[in-house]
Amino acid sequence: MPEEQRLTFLGNHKHVYPGPTVSGPITLFPSCLYCSANYVPLTPITFLERAATVYADKPSVVYGDVRFAWKETHGRCLRLASALVNLGISHPDIVAALAPNIPEHYELHFAVPMAGAVISALNTKLDATTLSVILEQLEAKIMFVDYQFVDVALNSFHIMSQRKCKPPLLVVIPDYNKQPPFVFKNLPPDTLHFNQLLEKGQADFKIRMPSSECDPISVNYTSGSTGTPKGAVYSHRGGHLNSAAAVSRFDMKPMPVFLWTVDMFRCNGWGLAWAMASLGGTNVCLRNVSAKAMFDAIFRHNVTHLCGPPALLNVIADAPQSEHKPLPPGVSITVAGVLPPCQVFCKVAELGFNVNVGYGMTEAMGPVLVRPWKPNSGDEPTEQLSYGDQGRPILMMEGIDVKDPNTMESTPCDGRTIGEIMFKGNTMMLGYLKNQQATKEAFREGWYRTGDLATRQKDGSIRLKDRAKDMIYSKGEAVSSLEVEAVLLSHPKVLNAAVVGKYDEHTVESPFAVIKLKEGCGATVEDIIRFCKARLETHMVPQSVVFGDLPVNSTGKVQKFLIREKIKCAG
Repeated sequence: MPEEQRLTFLGNHKHVYPGPTVSGPITLFPSCLYCSANYVPLTPITFLERAATVYADKPSVVYGDVRFAWKETHGRCLRLASALVNLGISHPDIVAALAPNIPEHYELHFAVPMAGAVISALNTKLDATTLSVILEQLEAKIMFVDYQFVDVALNSFHIMSQRKCKPPLLVVIPDYNKQPPFVFKNLPPDTLHFNQLLEKGQADFKIRMPSSECDPISVNYTSGSTGTPKGAVYSHRGGHLNSAAAVSRFDMKPMPVFLWTVDMFRCNGWGLAWAMASLGGTNVCLRNVSAKAMFDAIFRHNVTHLCGPPALLNVIADAPQSEHKPLPPGVSITVAGVLPPCQVFCKVAELGFNVNVGYGMTEAMGPVLVRPWKPNSGDEPTEQLSYGDQGRPILMMEGIDVKDPNTMESTPCDGRTIGEIMFKGNTMMLGYLKNQQATKEAFREGWYRTGDLATRQKDGSIRLKDRAKDMIYSKGEAVSSLEVEAVLLSHPKVLNAAVVGKYDEHTVESPFAVIKLKEGCGATVEDIIRFCKARLETHMVPQSVVFGDLPVNSTGKVQKFLIREKIKCAG
């Protein structure tokens, strides 16, 4: 099928790549028949149907004192899907959600695609302006909003109205402890209540299965750390296969107990929203993540797995002794992102957690490579825990390589030659919503280009160096900003740090560091540079250091491009 036809959904989300036909003989073997008896489109929707039968009375969702079994969750999703169809939702309409990790948000991950629609779970930290831009691009018909985020949603609707754009129909998800009437002011007159909508649905609703497994199932937005967030479109096929990969990736056995500390809006909870149904596991929902809430939930529910951003490790490591609770054996915690100092990992491991490190991105549906964390023999944090060995290829991602981006040749396994990490597989996104040019560029020459630079080690493993845009070339040597930041973060007085390249009047580049100190701590530029000189090669030591807040986006990622712009403007 021509490229422009495959990407039609990404342009106006009205038509999608239909995938293979399901009838007619196979040319090579005329006696064989390709039909509905031996081909059913892959979709994670089927995981819930199976769970309702195999794990019917087993706990599916726990949220405070609220508990559901799998047959109940299945029934609620059927009624919710039915109610959506009654409101006129059909393929390929988009339904948005702005909510924390609560049961209703989990149910939407099944109910929306069961209605034939596409779910887009949105970052709860978005400001009204950014949210309005995303909603306009999505053209969402309905938006489910948790009561905590009604104000920001209404503000975004107001901005949309000023731009002559029609806001989506609002469905408010209430606090479990409060019932209607609504306590919010200025709600649109057609606003619906989640529980009232659920009551209108039919329990015998016939699920609208995708006509093709390549139909879209969700739109997940990138963090926008290098600019404007982009909407990565996932397929039913990708969601199904990525869920299977997640089971292997996180080493899950049947009926695990998963604590929701990774946001459901992040790659559909790293694929675990659907994967948990495939295993008949228990979803322990957590509205607000804190050390006490995590320890209490792990102790009370015998949690087996949790995951999320590296900040989770800091929260656990900094928890006072009074909040600690005995852990069940072998609790697995997986983090992915800019990693904290080694001492944080050590503290979490000492508390009894099995710590794992992941590497991935939104376009790849979350972590692709996951490895157990093990300190090496060196004493320095950068030796013990570099941003390095990210593990080996895993299930469902058929191609993982480090290539020269110009020649597309694989780099040698010498631990020195830098190339770009590239992926190829069935769990990649379909493309970017309404952005064909960005999609074609990302998949240029048949590989997804991550923009991350790495080396290949002698054993074939990958050692991440830096983002291509963030690599610094100082005195003719390539400098990883991540490696310099790792040293800075190991300083006992440093809370956060970002390193970028700064050019002098002779266009010579050198590392420039922006540092935020811990509360109540003081340090001088000379202290920081002296600390780095004792731990880094000369060309890696920051030549300039400033103290202050770091610019971050809605997901908490440092926006280095803003630092570079500020340096450039300052001359």
